[in-house]
Amino acid sequence: MARPPLLQLTDISLTFGGDPVFTDLSLVVQPGDRVALVGRNGSGKSTLMKVMAGLVLPDTGTRVATPGVQVGYMEQDPAMAGCATLGDYAASGLPPEEAYKVEMVAEGLKFDPAGDVATASGGERRRAALAKLMAEAPELMLLDEPTNHLDIEAIAWLENELKQTRAAFVLISHDRAFLRNLTRATLWIDRGEVRRAEQGFEHFENWRDKIWEEEDQQRHKLNRKIKAEARWAVEGISARRKRNMGRVRALQDLRAERAAQIKRQGTAAMAFEGGVVSGKKVIEASGLTKSFDGKQIVKGFDLTVQRGDRIALVGPNGVGKTTLVKMLLGQLEPDAGTVKLGTNLDIAVFDQARAALNPDMSLWENLANDPELGVSGKSDQVMVRGNPRHVVGYLKDFLFDETQARAPVRALSGGEKARLLLARLMARESNLLVLDEPTNDLDIETLDLLQDILGDYDGTAIIVSHDRDFLDRVATTTIAMEGDGRATAYAGGWSDYQAQRGPQARSPVKDTPKPAPKTDKPATAKPAKSGLSFTEKHRLEELPSVIDRLTAEITKLEGLLADPELFTREPVKFKKATEALVQRQEALSAAEDEWLTLEEKAGG
Repeated sequence: MARPPLLQLTDISLTFGGDPVFTDLSLVVQPGDRVALVGRNGSGKSTLMKVMAGLVLPDTGTRVATPGVQVGYMEQDPAMAGCATLGDYAASGLPPEEAYKVEMVAEGLKFDPAGDVATASGGERRRAALAKLMAEAPELMLLDEPTNHLDIEAIAWLENELKQTRAAFVLISHDRAFLRNLTRATLWIDRGEVRRAEQGFEHFENWRDKIWEEEDQQRHKLNRKIKAEARWAVEGISARRKRNMGRVRALQDLRAERAAQIKRQGTAAMAFEGGVVSGKKVIEASGLTKSFDGKQIVKGFDLTVQRGDRIALVGPNGVGKTTLVKMLLGQLEPDAGTVKLGTNLDIAVFDQARAALNPDMSLWENLANDPELGVSGKSDQVMVRGNPRHVVGYLKDFLFDETQARAPVRALSGGEKARLLLARLMARESNLLVLDEPTNDLDIETLDLLQDILGDYDGTAIIVSHDRDFLDRVATTTIAMEGDGRATAYAGGWSDYQAQRGPQARSPVKDTPKPAPKTDKPATAKPAKSGLSFTEKHRLEELPSVIDRLTAEITKLEGLLADPELFTREPVKFKKATEALVQRQEALSAAEDEWLTLEEKAGG
């Protein structure tokens, strides 16, 4: 006998003082469903989840939860009034004899139940809200960005718990790996319409692109039909006025249909632009050692960062990733060791806390009152990489409309705040980017774009992130900080690190890595039988793709410089392109020489 659905929404319509968020929306959540809820920032994902939770009432339509079914919702900004500690809040929905469940969940999510609610950070409060939901174990869990503020180990723990649960869940997340590993169905919000596919997030992009392709074909056919009907109207209507007014009205209907079609939202016009080319060697760290309050952050750490590298730092929250970044940038003195910075460095920082944004100021004021961007006071312009732009026009590049320009930053969603901070960052030239949790709250399309522009960026990037998929797509080197002063550099991204580290790194939940031997010197890889060290062998495998990329970039730059009018029309662009061409030609020559040397060594 078929089990009744856990939750059903029927003919839901909702408007917040403007365009409808949803119109005639219907959906069903069945027992055992594991659903990804995806859509652009601002499309209404969190709003739909609150409707499903019964926290937002629709204008029309019905929400029906099967009697006896408990629906749990993880709040992004939980109200904790009346609770002294985070543990009190997390256990508030449990009978006293089951309060122990909070302790069990707290260990996996890495938060302290004894933490004071009054002084808890936003991340701690969200982890407490997630712990509350997991401890209550309802039949249907509604999870809104549960991986934000979790480190990779806690994400792995949560992923393992959700894999084993018998409950149904609907999941909003920017973490592609998390969505791929957990979901079996996808709800996609697109321009007020909610579509469902009975396949997990792994197949989402192909499904989305197919729908968009079909839309484009239908729009093309409609435009051709309108054009043909309009030609008929001009050429033949006067001779058949009485008999063919129906056809004229049909033409008007076709035009109305085209006007009613909602245009897909484009992608933000994002771009990082390098300024003055930095020296070939960007950072050289030797023997870095640092402790805080008796806790060892790093010990005997060596690292050389070359121009163009993408260095990722991974490890548990509190292990010292930010401390290491500050030492590498020369902002914090090590207890021992040295850091030498390269020449001509122009550093831009994307901070996880969004501290560069004033929440009480408008979007306009946050851009037009920034000394780093060369503007202050009540200016209506912002300097974008040396060129003046009107503030509203620049905001539109990042998908903000005119009505938002004067709104306070505190009214923005997490994803919109991230886009605004990227707008500030991208307005200036730089050659060393520091990105601290850049993926939090960004939608899938913006993440794709951020990945692409980092690939095209001329400078160097240091990235702190817990997003495994993003690290795999972007990082050229991963520094794993494993506690007790152990910080080890691995070639490649997250998956490469796991493969090189071995099975212990692949299962942070079940397996506890053995402590590294106590030594003042960093561990070195054993030479491979081929005559190459492990690092050299990986470098040899990597070099052909490096050579291909440099060759493609040189071809692109040569094509740009082939324009005889470029020097006269855009002298600054001509100068930068020329410098970039010389740099890439030198890099290509060095890469080819390195490949030949390693190939000879590998052959004995």
